[in-house]
Amino acid sequence: MEDQTLHIRCPGIQDGKFLPDHTGRGKDLSPELILERLSPEARTLAVTLEDMSHPIKGFAHWVIWNLPVSDIIPGAIPAGKAAPGLGAVQGLAYGLHRYAGPKPPRGKTHTYRFTVYALDCTLDLNSGARKKAFLRAAEGHILQSGSISGDFE
Repeated sequence: MEDQTLHIRCPGIQDGKFLPDHTGRGKDLSPELILERLSPEARTLAVTLEDMSHPIKGFAHWVIWNLPVSDIIPGAIPAGKAAPGLGAVQGLAYGLHRYAGPKPPRGKTHTYRFTVYALDCTLDLNSGARKKAFLRAAEGHILQSGSISGDFE
């Protein structure tokens, strides 16, 4: 059976660790995500960033959907309910409509996971939606997904 997994590379994560520009203690810029084996059936993409070490399991730092299909999700996506030039929607994560990079308590190492979803549709979902609402709306429309993780202290 053919591997249907979406493979992700992230230049902002090296040797399993986030580079400072992509953290809450650096420039706090979303990193570029490079996709491999993207289904030709995909109509839109979505991304979540979760803190896997947070006491609230899978605490969301970013949720964005309706990204155009491409092998590269650009880095430095600006803050706002709508992502300019992309037609994408940024939901609420970390109380914000933007990427909020890793920033664990000082002296603690947390693991953060990007998950990219290839969807068969555009989601009609309000920008006030959070990760759970996004996942509910995406249910039944996810063609592929893939993840990449990195640590930050």
